[in-house]
Amino acid sequence: MSERGFGISTKRWAHFVGVGTSFIVFLTTAARSESTDNISVVRELAGQVGQIVGKAMACAPIQPMAVGIINRVHEVIQDVGGTDADRAYLTQLFDGVVSTARAATSSERVDCGAVSREITELEQSVFNTPSRPAAAPSPGEIASSQPGAGTAVNAPSKSQTGAIRIGLPAQEAINAVRGVSDTEIRFGIVAPFSGPSQALGREMKIGIEAAFSRVNESGGVNGRLLRLISSDDGYEPSRTLLAVRHLVDEEKVFGFIGNVGTPTTVAALPYVMDHRMLFFGAFTGSNILRHDPPDRYVFNLRASYAEETAAVVRYLLRIRHVQPGQIVVFAQEDAYGDAGFAGVAKAFRSLGLNDAGIVRLGYKRNTIDVDQALAGLRAQRVPVKAVVMVASYRAAAKFIERTRDAHPDMIYTNVSFVGSTELASELMLLGPRFAKGVVVTQVVPAVGNDSSVVLEYKKALEKAFPLEPVDYVSFEGYEAANVLIEGLRRTGLAVDTEKLIDALEQMRRVDLGIGVPVSFGPSEHQALHKVWGSMLNAAGRYDPIDLE
Repeated sequence: MSERGFGISTKRWAHFVGVGTSFIVFLTTAARSESTDNISVVRELAGQVGQIVGKAMACAPIQPMAVGIINRVHEVIQDVGGTDADRAYLTQLFDGVVSTARAATSSERVDCGAVSREITELEQSVFNTPSRPAAAPSPGEIASSQPGAGTAVNAPSKSQTGAIRIGLPAQEAINAVRGVSDTEIRFGIVAPFSGPSQALGREMKIGIEAAFSRVNESGGVNGRLLRLISSDDGYEPSRTLLAVRHLVDEEKVFGFIGNVGTPTTVAALPYVMDHRMLFFGAFTGSNILRHDPPDRYVFNLRASYAEETAAVVRYLLRIRHVQPGQIVVFAQEDAYGDAGFAGVAKAFRSLGLNDAGIVRLGYKRNTIDVDQALAGLRAQRVPVKAVVMVASYRAAAKFIERTRDAHPDMIYTNVSFVGSTELASELMLLGPRFAKGVVVTQVVPAVGNDSSVVLEYKKALEKAFPLEPVDYVSFEGYEAANVLIEGLRRTGLAVDTEKLIDALEQMRRVDLGIGVPVSFGPSEHQALHKVWGSMLNAAGRYDPIDLE
């Protein structure tokens, strides 16, 4: 600690702190004299402490300590004397410094070890806290607290009505519910953050974190900040259960949001159901999450693969006038591909068509080996005019690359899981002719329009992740998080899984601005059933299209 005590002279500092006296108790008692000098001291304190706390909010292991200091400074400001305008000014100054420091820190790598030592010194020297040093974060914790690497906790923003209070009544037990404390609720996401499909996990996580950051800036949900912790399974089911157990047993998450993939969901779901944990807004349209009646702990935002493929089959038959026998399916050889193929077959049956002769071409998950699929395509006696693709973006791009010259008029369609932005990027690297005309069904509105909800998403994305482009996957994650946030608001202060589910099941026709209302019920755990159409143009951008 420097002699000047964070920029305040030793004489003035000692006047308020004293030796061996609690800063909070002494300052709030002395401050009732309402002297201008007291307000000046607190103003200097707010500026200096706010810088340290703002940096600390970017480091997950020491974030609770930072929140505690924020609360205590707010208490000091409330008791400092002066006018209401003085206190409002000090509150806005402090919260603004914290928010600015947090935003500046999120754009660079954080030395969480150094910040930990700094905030520990702050507690001990300024607040006279008994010896309780912040635990030095492990390398893994430091890595997970870097921007975009598993947490989304922002400092509360300034309030126009006074100090923001974070916390619950003292009588409420802390940690009575796993993943829920008086200051935060911890959610987990298991997704691919490595391997060929890593962009899907990354974008889903970014969208959720953007929504969490937006609500955290206004003090969180009912006084609690929302935090997202990620675990990588590489889109390999053999790794999924370990990733889920890590989040439950070690990270103590309250529930899951935005898990990515169908085969990985197959691996995760039994464990999650056994523990009666929330499984919300997964990035998959598989029917494994859409039982009738629905599983109590599973909630979906998006339309199903059956609904997406039904929409695209009708589009091919009615709008593009393709004959049923001229349609084949290119699908991943796992539960994801199975779900998509089953959706096509169901769509055929619903239109009175025979589904027995539908040709399925395949490839193995996490590869771009499409040779077998190409051989199957060449073997077809009836000229193929359209391919319904149930694939990830790299495999889909490789298939298009290998078939475009031989089939220049082929209609390629993809379900939303493909990863629209990444597919466009892959195809544009090959050239505009590979991208132009490729269709992708979407489960959220077009990200290129200027509707209120899209503008809100873009603003939140720009603030939380300034360098990230808009993306259909991150927009889906953002909307899923917003629906969950609404459910948490309706649950109130006493949060547990059963109460949250009861609150979600009572949501009726909530308007998120996406053009269709969002509803849940005891027999309806899928919020949306609408499918939107999009088509790539020669510039690599998606234009909206009508599917009907």
